[in-house]
Amino acid sequence: VQLQAFGGGLVQPGGSLRLPCSASGRTVTSYSMGWFRQAPGKGREFVAAINWSGSSTYYADSVKGRFTISRDNAKNTVYLQMNSLKPEDTAVYYCAVRRSLVIGSSEDTYAYWGQGTLVTVSS
Repeated sequence: VQLQAFGGGLVQPGGSLRLPCSASGRTVTSYSMGWFRQAPGKGREFVAAINWSGSSTYYADSVKGRFTISRDNAKNTVYLQMNSLKPEDTAVYYCAVRRSLVIGSSEDTYAYWGQGTLVTVSS
């Protein structure tokens, strides 16, 4: 599975961005998917996850109420809608595939990773 994340860039505090992540090589409709991020000088952290059908989602406390994860299985794509962005959201954002029907937040349980897209929140 190859993953390609898009949509990163520079945005002002309070702004919004939508990150798509497209999968190729094989269908990911039977797998849960997630987003992680790595801020400068910090380790990678969990952001959000969605199960195979999109019926179940899970968020880190730091983004709950501001970010929304969704997926379109017909397009083999997962999305991260980010609203009310803060400077502390600045990071490289990675999408990943977990070879399971159910969601999880542990980085070790994700098998495939995209290359990341940089989001910078600054005025």
